Amino acid sequence: MRAAASGSAVKENQAPLRALYVEQPERAMTTKWARASATRIPATDPFHGEVEIGRGYETTLDYGLDRAVGGLGDLPNPGDILCAALAACEDGTIRMVADLLGVELEQLEVEVSAELDVRGALGVDPDVSVGFEALDCRVALRTATGTDPRRVEQLRAAAERFCVNLATLRTGVAVEVGKP
Repeated sequence: MRAAASGSAVKENQAPLRALYVEQPERAMTTKWARASATRIPATDPFHGEVEIGRGYETTLDYGLDRAVGGLGDLPNPGDILCAALAACEDGTIRMVADLLGVELEQLEVEVSAELDVRGALGVDPDVSVGFEALDCRVALRTATGTDPRRVEQLRAAAERFCVNLATLRTGVAVEVGKP
């Protein structure tokens, strides 16, 4: 939905935030959160679990483990969830940037796939990495007839630059695993 006065709902929503963050950079810090627990699915189930996504949303996702590592393959697995997080972030970034640039999207699809040699995760071969070897993010979009192709390329480049999950996966991030 576009804001009538400025032509961009995103610009209208972001303007006060941008001003605030210039004046008070510390206010720009935000924390994302998820928690896996055994609230509904017992900890004794070796093939399934649940993860609460974000504070205050009351959104829980059930997950299962992949058949390739001995799971049942009956629910999305953590690798699928990682792919979904990247697809959602890229999709959302494209939508916001398109609104800011005044580019009308008629169709948008973001598909993410990831390659993994599970021998590493299973400890079968110590020379095989445990993590994903590659992720492939494909973006198919169609804009309104008559859209300047340079604007479309500007949209694609900006969305790739400003997608938080894409940047995090490309550059890596320190992760500490410890006790609460």
